[in-house]
Amino acid sequence: MNKKTILMSSLSLSLLVPTMVFAEDHNSMGSETNVSSPASELRSALGHLFTEHAFLATEVLKKGADGAEDFDQAAAALSANTDDLTAAISSVYGDDAGAQFKEIWNSHIGYFVDYVTATGAKDEAAKKEALANLDSYRTEQAAFLETATEGRLKAADLEAGLKMHVDQLIWAFDSYVAGDYETSYMNEREAIDHMRMVAASVATAITDQFPDKFENSKAVTPAADLRASLDRVFTEHAGLAVMAMQNGVDGDPDFDASAAALLANADELSAAVASVYGEEGGEAFKEIWKSHIGYFVDYVTATANDDQAGKDAAKKELDGYITDQAAFLATATEDRLPAADLEAGLTEHVDQLLNAFDSYVAGDYETAYSALRESYAHMLMPSEALSGAIVDQFPDKFAGSSMPEGMPKTGMGGTANEDAFPYEWFLLGGLLAASMGGAYSLRRRSNEA
Repeated sequence: MNKKTILMSSLSLSLLVPTMVFAEDHNSMGSETNVSSPASELRSALGHLFTEHAFLATEVLKKGADGAEDFDQAAAALSANTDDLTAAISSVYGDDAGAQFKEIWNSHIGYFVDYVTATGAKDEAAKKEALANLDSYRTEQAAFLETATEGRLKAADLEAGLKMHVDQLIWAFDSYVAGDYETSYMNEREAIDHMRMVAASVATAITDQFPDKFENSKAVTPAADLRASLDRVFTEHAGLAVMAMQNGVDGDPDFDASAAALLANADELSAAVASVYGEEGGEAFKEIWKSHIGYFVDYVTATANDDQAGKDAAKKELDGYITDQAAFLATATEDRLPAADLEAGLTEHVDQLLNAFDSYVAGDYETAYSALRESYAHMLMPSEALSGAIVDQFPDKFAGSSMPEGMPKTGMGGTANEDAFPYEWFLLGGLLAASMGGAYSLRRRSNEA
């Protein structure tokens, strides 16, 4: 899991090929049970960029409201995300279409900034104008995508989905300004999850439009759904962790809410593990996973207190976490994920978050946001590996090309079940009964009894 693997390369139609390496016979599976089929790769890549947009846009709006020193660098990260999305559209529809997409997409970011500026100036008329412009954006963006996909995505459905996106970001911002941080982070997380569904719809349209380019594979299958769900939770973890660390060292009033959002993300990931490996496995995973969040908090606290010994102790605890987490996942997947490879990937994750935080504290905001984006993208790798291992371990549960009954819809419109988490369908067929077995040796935080 090398950070030099450029995820954007998967957005080029000529490069959308399976990349699983942990199981020798994995790529021999049918495309419907392959988490790394060409269509699943496209869905994952689009999911990465769309969810990152929602995350970065929300953070930029909050930074703007606060007049934060790092606003320009946060905005630059959001702009870089737009460039990557534009490259994705261009790789499918050509440079002219990419340029048109970029102009439309950038416009809605500008209207959000207008809304922030008007909020700060207490200018209700300007806020209404910004919202009216966002309505116009929705119409224009929907028309573009309907035309590009030759009607596979309907303008009416697109407008409904885009309205949800706009509303979620506005709600997250308004709640933040009002000091209702819990609601703000809830809306931010919902906005991120909604964009995962947008990615599924766009990927489905593209793969239907160009079936030969994607080896007739499907973007929406049980295996691809698993990967997309884990993509969202893993990448969101990285983003929320970086922002919680910033809030912690700054003593921001929303620190508790940001930490709670990070822990809620951990609970979702733990529930996903439990749905596959049983409650015992889920609880063991949760204890290990949450320990590393605690060690990051220790590092932040030590940094705030200029306590080098405390920072060194936190890093040592993180090293222990890496060993424990790797051992857990290697055992859970029956060595489909080798411990040594897991340790390398987890080390990279820890290093990226510490680099993002240390750079932020040093005032090197450009590096901080570069590291943030790098850490966000990196988490797609463990998602691909873990989802692939699970599918390889339980292939019968992922056979077929359609989602099991009761699974949430993935359309862009307002009909998707936003409260349900897709991995819950694992409960069907008795996967919950699959137990990890054995004992887990867990490290405890040094301040625990």
